[in-house]
Amino acid sequence: MIKRNFVSNLHNSTKRDYLARMIDKKVYCMKIAKKYGKEYWDGNRRYGYGGYKYIPGRWRDVAKKLIKFYKLKAGSRVLDVGCGKGFLLKEMLIIQPKLKIYGFDISNYAIKKSFKDKNLKLFKHKAEKKLPFKSKYFDLVISLATLHNLKIFDLKIALQEIERLGKKKYIMLESFRNDQELFNLQCWALTCESFFSVKEWLWLYKNFKYSGDYEFIFFS
Repeated sequence: MIKRNFVSNLHNSTKRDYLARMIDKKVYCMKIAKKYGKEYWDGNRRYGYGGYKYIPGRWRDVAKKLIKFYKLKAGSRVLDVGCGKGFLLKEMLIIQPKLKIYGFDISNYAIKKSFKDKNLKLFKHKAEKKLPFKSKYFDLVISLATLHNLKIFDLKIALQEIERLGKKKYIMLESFRNDQELFNLQCWALTCESFFSVKEWLWLYKNFKYSGDYEFIFFS
């Protein structure tokens, strides 16, 4: 396993008011967010993204890094676990239009509102369920800001499935390095089920037999 730095700069560019979210009927808002419907994606900010729209170029730097680092080319197969509306995948196809990209998400709403392309196949699925693809079918399997939304017993299955499917793998998760970051994460996160430190995540990766690359984002 090797630590990467593909997303942190983009994550850190957003300002967040942690205490305001915590005191805004957070438990109620969590229940709405965990339905992963319109309110989560395109409703009020208190329920999630507050309008998750495609912004040209926002994910381009991340897409470029993934394509260059993992040497993706025409015909390379990519799977995105928890793809949302597929905006990162859209940027990847703008850069390399002949990629063969698959993605899935738990949200019917996100899939319905997703980017459409002949080389992009998106579908509803749960990360903790097995997929109908043979082992090492994908040149790269990615998962960004998704797996921390699973409980630990489901997380094990999801990690093992990513390991099985990908020749190369990259996972980005929310984590913390100190008490302040843990507090901020607990204030901000609406859908997170696994609040683990960096050392705990790395222990889980090892014990659940995940061998791919990883990155953590923090709420400083």
